[in-house]
Amino acid sequence: MTGMKWMLTGAASLAALAAGAPASPAFAQDEAASDEIVVRGIRRSLQESLETKRNADTLVDAVTAEDIGKFPDKNVAESLSRVPGVVINREFGEGERVSLRGLAPNQTKTLLNGHAVATADWFVLDQLSATRNFNYLVLPSEIVGQLQVHKSPRADMEEGGIGGAVNVITRKPLDLRPFEAALTAEAAYTARSDSVDPQISGILSWKNESETFGILAAGVFQQRAVRRDGFEILGYDPGLDPAGLDRQVPTLIGSALFQQERERKGGNVEIQFRPSDALEVNISGLWTRFGADNVNANYLAWASNALGAGAGLTGETVIEDTIVAGTIANPGPGGRGAVYDTISRIAHAETRLLAGDVVYSPNEDWSLHLKVGYTDAEGDTDSQPFVEFAAPTGVVFDLTGAAPRVSFPDIDPTDPNDMLFDFASNHQITNDDSEFFVYADAEKAVDAGAFRTLKFGVKFTDHERRTDFQATTFGGFFLPFLATGCNGGPCDAAFFSPGGTPDDFLKNIAVSGSLTDFFLPDQDIINDAILSFGPAFDRIPLYSEIFSVEEKTYGGYVMGDLEGDRWRGNIGVRVVATDQTSSGFIQNATGPGQVSNAFGVFLPVTEKRSYTDILPSANFVYDVTDTFLVRIAAARTLTRPDFTDIAPRVTLNPGALTGSGGNPDVKPFRANQYDVSLEWYPRENTLLALAFYYKDILNFVTSTITEEVFPIETQTPNLSRCTPAGGSNPDLFNCEFAINRRASGGGGRVQGIEAIAQTPLGHGFGVRLNYSFSDAEAENGDPIPGNSRHAFQASGYFENEWLSAQLSYNWRDEFFITFDRASPLNQKALASLDASMSVQVTDYAALTFNAVNLTNEKIEQFAGETFRPRAIYDNGRYFFGGVRLAF
Repeated sequence: MTGMKWMLTGAASLAALAAGAPASPAFAQDEAASDEIVVRGIRRSLQESLETKRNADTLVDAVTAEDIGKFPDKNVAESLSRVPGVVINREFGEGERVSLRGLAPNQTKTLLNGHAVATADWFVLDQLSATRNFNYLVLPSEIVGQLQVHKSPRADMEEGGIGGAVNVITRKPLDLRPFEAALTAEAAYTARSDSVDPQISGILSWKNESETFGILAAGVFQQRAVRRDGFEILGYDPGLDPAGLDRQVPTLIGSALFQQERERKGGNVEIQFRPSDALEVNISGLWTRFGADNVNANYLAWASNALGAGAGLTGETVIEDTIVAGTIANPGPGGRGAVYDTISRIAHAETRLLAGDVVYSPNEDWSLHLKVGYTDAEGDTDSQPFVEFAAPTGVVFDLTGAAPRVSFPDIDPTDPNDMLFDFASNHQITNDDSEFFVYADAEKAVDAGAFRTLKFGVKFTDHERRTDFQATTFGGFFLPFLATGCNGGPCDAAFFSPGGTPDDFLKNIAVSGSLTDFFLPDQDIINDAILSFGPAFDRIPLYSEIFSVEEKTYGGYVMGDLEGDRWRGNIGVRVVATDQTSSGFIQNATGPGQVSNAFGVFLPVTEKRSYTDILPSANFVYDVTDTFLVRIAAARTLTRPDFTDIAPRVTLNPGALTGSGGNPDVKPFRANQYDVSLEWYPRENTLLALAFYYKDILNFVTSTITEEVFPIETQTPNLSRCTPAGGSNPDLFNCEFAINRRASGGGGRVQGIEAIAQTPLGHGFGVRLNYSFSDAEAENGDPIPGNSRHAFQASGYFENEWLSAQLSYNWRDEFFITFDRASPLNQKALASLDASMSVQVTDYAALTFNAVNLTNEKIEQFAGETFRPRAIYDNGRYFFGGVRLAF
């Protein structure tokens, strides 16, 4: 409890200092919300966010829409990153997920109007990962009224995030004027792809004169062409060291071009019926679809295959335990020194929600609340046309500079005729997520000492996640395609490759000697050839990657709201029981119901377990003065493991001979957390605050690397780890994979500080600053995913009657992401400078402008140590400009 003592001691000292500060004119909570204060745009957004924070009886930060249909950022995750303690990553140029208070994104619970919303992913690796974290790319910012980041829970809040919870609140028509409408039309310019694309959104709200009925509808259609240039080193393997000294050797070193056509469309409908003060009925509907067709072309030095075939390694440069430069000899016809993968993916993610909400207050003492809904999502790679070319060649590599240097002495990367056509496939991966939920609550006004209300309720949820993998086979698809798949004749690399890489490919991150110029297969040619070939759809189940998890939860809570002289709060307990059913397949196992196909023998298994959690919570607020308050909170929190972690399954990467596997017995994340927050509101729209937190983590989900053998079908095996399987198929090998298995680890702790300074500076100018410090440690010494020790955000704004402008800078320290390909994956510090501007040209029309990543920052990743690079990505800048009409 050393961290707890430090936190409480620091809080007490700061409270004493703040309490002794000179008094300033206060602004009362009800006065701040009165009609006498007329502000707009940025100032109104900041003011409403501060009011939400100040009036809450828990630790809450908020981001509020500047106007109907106008959020501060084009992306919801980007807006959340302005909140202290919240950080994001931008691997594909935009924020997709949020990490809260030093923990990974899957430790943050995302709610929509207080209940769960299904989520699925567009990227194939995330589809297979089947995590619980919400992908904010599927959520249009135009439908959001306010984001609330809850850092301390209440007993009446849905459980599920030991980091915290984000509640996305949509607009309601009865809260708005009788008629409001907004339409925004913009053009998006993406610098890397040099593309201009349309962005259109609109929102319409109406209510009747008696304010008993209202309806709101919003819609969005957005397109954007994305390009990412990158270098990738796909893992390190000590088993490849020819000298047998167990030095880490890079397995694959590539130059990668990622291109994507993004299309986001969707909308929401809110219907409100309030016939009397006693009854209110709300019906909400949401639909959003994120089209994500993409192609990734990666030309790689295949060190693991060449060395596995017996090629020599000379001229090594060694830093500590890692060979970072050297020359690999030509392995001869039986091996490959270069491999070129081009993967086209026809993919999308879609989310749907329908919910009903009824509040009935029969008298002044009682309020009854019922919420029922269903939400589902799909994240599918409908087809994945894939071609792989390779060549036996020597490799010269050097990872010691600012970017990898790679050359091939025996082939010309710009000539497709130097490559052999080694493999093709057309897999399909689908991921479905759904939940039915029912919540029933009752609230009773009481007068019993400090208790003001007593609230209690029950809930039931039925959640299901399914992942399916249908695959083509080497013999069933590739060999016939190789022989007759290209205009009825044999296929070769030249058939697919009419051109080369863009002239400016990697120009912002390459160094002299980097591989920047090679032939480029055409996505349309790949798709047309493979998708028109009959056997491309003769897929069979890849049982090792097919699984489902069903969770039924039964919960209840009781909570009392308290109030006394200059203080308020709540205390309660939540009890939730979880019934988990995990189903999948175990490879190389026999028994009743076993199935077999070209991928091997599999035994279907289903494992069930149940567990119950008791989650007490307490929150107290004390108004030391009219402008200074102290919050204290304590709670027990819970996060259930990712679905992929509790499924009996394995995901294999045959090229790197690595993989990951689940474990149905993995325990949930559990933590006891303690919070203290000191907040000073000296004048309107001004806040100085310090928050201290300590999380005693009782269980982490960790990774263990195991060596497991699986069959693969290939003509280019890594002979150091693969042996012929025997039998009639000469292309079948039993290969040793390094599998990252999930397991229940020990405990640990996360403790930190958050500082906020926000104030107008006069003459329309203002500033908002926050800093976060997070110190995380696991008992077993493993790094904590998502934890950046330091994070900083600064925003400056100017606003008058016709101009609204804001400049925001975000920076987060380096952090550990996960274990990937049997080695750690870390990321260096990440920064971004973003800007927004709006010019009001008439009472109803404004010109808008947004810019993201103005300083053109890059993403750099490494494997445990910075001298072992993993990736460098250049996503470039992107801009939005257009017109907004509001009535």
